Order: sequence, then C-alpha cells, then structure tokens
Amino acid sequence: MGVIERIDREVRFLTGLGRTLWAIREIDSESDVLICDDFERAVDKFADHTAIIFEDERLTYRQIDALANRFAAWADTLGLAPRDTVALLLPNRSEYVPAWAGLAKVGVASALINNNLTGAALTHCLSISGAHHVITDMETAAALDTIRAGLPRELAIWVIDAEGDPGDGRHALDLKTPKQAPERPPRSRRAGLKAGDVALYIYTSGTTGMPKAARITHTRAQLYMRAFSGATHATPEDRLYNVLPLYHSTGGLCAVGAALLNGATMVLRRKFSATHFWDDVAEHECTIFAYIGELCRYLINQPAHAKERAHRLRLIFGNGLRPDIWRDFQTRFNVPRVLEFYGSTEGNVSLFNYDGQPGAIGRVPSYLRGNFAVRLVKFDVESEAPVRNADGLCSECAPGEIGEAVGLIKNDARHSYTGYADKTASEKKVLRDVFAHGDAWFRTGDLMRQDKDGYFYFVDRIGDTFRWKGENVSTTEVAEALSRYAGVAEVNVYGAKVDKLDGRPGMAAITPNERFDIEGLPAFLDRELPPYACPLFVRMQPAIETTGTFKYRKVDLVKEGFDPAKTEHDLFFLNPDTKRYERITPELYRRIQDGAFRL
Repeated sequence: MGVIERIDREVRFLTGLGRTLWAIREIDSESDVLICDDFERAVDKFADHTAIIFEDERLTYRQIDALANRFAAWADTLGLAPRDTVALLLPNRSEYVPAWAGLAKVGVASALINNNLTGAALTHCLSISGAHHVITDMETAAALDTIRAGLPRELAIWVIDAEGDPGDGRHALDLKTPKQAPERPPRSRRAGLKAGDVALYIYTSGTTGMPKAARITHTRAQLYMRAFSGATHATPEDRLYNVLPLYHSTGGLCAVGAALLNGATMVLRRKFSATHFWDDVAEHECTIFAYIGELCRYLINQPAHAKERAHRLRLIFGNGLRPDIWRDFQTRFNVPRVLEFYGSTEGNVSLFNYDGQPGAIGRVPSYLRGNFAVRLVKFDVESEAPVRNADGLCSECAPGEIGEAVGLIKNDARHSYTGYADKTASEKKVLRDVFAHGDAWFRTGDLMRQDKDGYFYFVDRIGDTFRWKGENVSTTEVAEALSRYAGVAEVNVYGAKVDKLDGRPGMAAITPNERFDIEGLPAFLDRELPPYACPLFVRMQPAIETTGTFKYRKVDLVKEGFDPAKTEHDLFFLNPDTKRYERITPELYRRIQDGAFRL
C-alpha cells in the first residue's frame, strides 16, 4: 500500500470513528435521558417526514409517535408500573418499534421474543421474561395456544390486529379507537428511572442451553442506535432497507437507530426475499441496506436481475460478509461502500471496519490501542479455555495469532457489561485475572486474529454454538429437543460444513432404539424448534463416543461431516423440497455440495 493509499485509509477510518464517538458522547448510565427521549427528539425534529414504509403503509414520525402513545396508554389502563415487563411476540411490522418505544415512555421494559420459536424454547423465553402480558398478532398467536399449560404463571395475550373479540382467551389491543390519539405521557411518568435501567430484553442462544435474556439497558440501546446513526452518516434523504428481524439487535436497534435517529425512512419488510430484493430496493429508491453475510451470498447466487445495478444504494452495513462474497458483491452490484462491524447483544466489544478492508470485522490501529479496551488472549482449543502463564495471568496474542477476543469491563457506557437476566449465566462470561490480578474482562466466545495494521478477522465460535441463517444455534437446545423424540437413546449435535455456504447447518448423530422412526422426525422438529435450528443432516450410529471426562466427542464427527465415503453409518439429508429425511448417496452428496438445493 502506497503513501497516498495509507493516508486515505486513515482519513476514512478517523472520520468514521469521529462521527461514531461524537454520536455517543453524552450517553451516561446515571442520566435520566432514556431511549424513548431519543425517539421523541427525532419525532419532534422530523415530524412530517416519512419514518416507516411497510407493505402498503406509510407512517410519518408523528404517526409512529401516536402509535407509541397508544401503547403507553394501554399499559397505563392495565396499571403497569415502571420496571414491569411486557413480552412482544411479533413478526416485523409497522407497530413493532412504536410498541417498545411507547412502553418505555411509561418505564415498562419489553422482552423481544423470537417469533419463530415454538414449544419448549418459547415457553422458556416467556417464563424468564417475568412478563404477565404478551403482545402478539393473529398470525403468531397460534404458537401460544400449545404452550399455555407449561407457563409458570397466568399470561394475558393481547392481539393487535384482532377484529372484535378474538376468543380463545385472547384480548384485542385496539390501536384505532378512539380516533383521537392519546397525548404523550409526561416525562414525570418515568421519574426515577435512569439510563442504567433495563429497557429491553433481547434473547441470545449463548454457548449452552436455552436462549438467555440479555439485559439491554437504556444506555446500551442508546449505544447501538446512536453509534449507527453516526457510523452510517445517514440523513433525512436516505432510505434504509431493513429485512432483518426486529427482535435482534442488528435489525431492531442498529438499523432502526441509523434510520430513525437521523430522520431517514426505514423501508421494512417481514422477511428477506432474494427474488424481490432488487425490485424493492429500486422501487423505494433505497440508499442503505442492513445485511447479515448470508443475505449477500443469497443475492450473489441469484441469476442476473435487470435492476441489480439500477439502484441508489450508497452503503451496506452489517456483519458476517465473507471476503470472497464481499468483492463480488461490490463489483457485480455496483455498491460503493461496505461497513462491516462486530458486536454482540450482551457484550462490551464492538469493532467497525470504517475503511472497507474486505474480510475484516473492524480495526484498532496501534496509535489508538490505548483507546480501545479489546484484546486477543491465547486460547487452548482442546480445553476451551484461555492459556494461563506461570503467574496465573493470560497472554496477549501476537499479530496473526488466533485467540479469544475479550473486552475490559469498566464502569462507563462504552465498556460496561450488564449481562443476562440469569446472574449465573452472566458470571460465566466474565474472565478474571487476565492481564493483572483483580481485573475483569468480558469473554466474547469468539476466536479472532489481528494483523499488523490492526485489522481484526473473525475465525470461529468457541464451544458448542454454531451459526446458521444468521442465528446462533445452541447444540444443547437442539439435543434436548431431539432427546424428547421417541426412539432417541443418545444424540450429539454439531455444525456441518457445506461447500459455498456461510455458517454451518446443524447435524445430529443419533443412537436410536427400536422405537425410532425417521419418517416422523421432521414434523416433530418443526413443532419443537425454529426452522434454522432443525438439523439438516442426521447420522445413525450405534454409540456416542465420549472423552475421558464423559463429554461427547465431536472432532471426528465434524471432520467426516455428511460424506458417505468417510463413514459406514447411515446418513440422511432433510430435503427442503420434500420435507423428508432422505438417505445420502454419493450422488446426493455431490448435488448438495454443488448447491442443487436452496438451503
């Protein structure tokens, strides 16, 4: 890289960093300025500008504030108090952001429940939320009917799009009458609350077990939203295309903040469609797209589209974009700028790749090392623990060396760690005595490497969690579901590698008994697990191999994958077209690897 290129790189990096830091400069956990205050400030500034376009709806900032005020008034009629919690079980729709913003206006926290969950996982998430009320819609409410008996307390179900009395123990949440929208709740309604109080619960798979509820304080929500409002440099002239789920932090806070704190328009869709993507982007004249890497791969794999270069996109931002896809995406679709970032819902480590280095998830140049409290520590993959030296401390990785990323925990907005609702789970993510006795660092659970120029590159997840279709999938959760199926004696779950695909689809090694029937397995898993968690591959084996400490061994299973040439065990593939597990032959194996199926 020549001198001019280096100067240009540093200018772009420092400009992006400066905008981000300026946007978050006033965030303070002791402040009484909450995320709903940020929302109302944007409404007052951009009142009659279009805020959300969703299907055939176009809502101005003034109108989404009116919706938010209705949710606040609903909470008041129920006597909900500050620090109470309401669960939101909704797909992407125009009422989603006004719902949690309106509840925040009266100090009520929202638990954002993944609307794909069913069965035990849904029961668990609702149970740990502490909510006595759940807001849903007619489409999603059906999932609640099958789990009511398993809930530990009475749960009132409120349906926002019900016509009249929805029946079945449900209540209509009327957002249309009276015609006159209620006034904004006065700020005194949330008196005593600080930015350090919980605003949202966002669920993450973590590394083991059922989803965990990450405590998103107003401070943390402000960090997400304000940081991306600065990093993307969006303006009221921008239109941001958002197909990511609003129950996750990337789509629900980062993308929302980039758009709605800047007066931009968010073009919201229920879900991603590779077929309709370019028509949508062109029709709505979108200038920004919030991605996860898999979405970009889906678009690359599509046939040429007449509008794939006839668009106004100036920026795409997100995470998980592979280097090979990155270059092809920019070149083929004529996208000027990519802003890749790294972060976790519950963690305190955040990185931005402001200058567009393909494949990098962020950068900390040597001259700013003291301003960023993120380090890579040497890691023993076999024991799944950081390496300790003779003093009992950790050692930092050299450039190019792979280690676990950790973030120093400090009592300020950028470096605080609020953890999960489960205190035990929170403590497991803290690494102590790292570089000095008595210090504490947040464990990301991610292996990375950093080059001599300060760029960070993601390598892999630690432990049992694998990533598929933009979701972290807990092998323990999947194994627990499978163990409830008749005929499963033992089960070992892991991620399999498929050529040309991002992430790892699930694979289950099953030791069956005489009651096992693979024909009924797809329907069972469809009831018990979200689609992204259902194992794409199944392997039958007479016994599960364990280590000396009785942990299931996965190394050899992962190496062999679903290749019938590498094992004598029966292998099966969940064909997305037939919805049946089909025996994998050498010919079917080649077809899967060649991309013959839409996975």
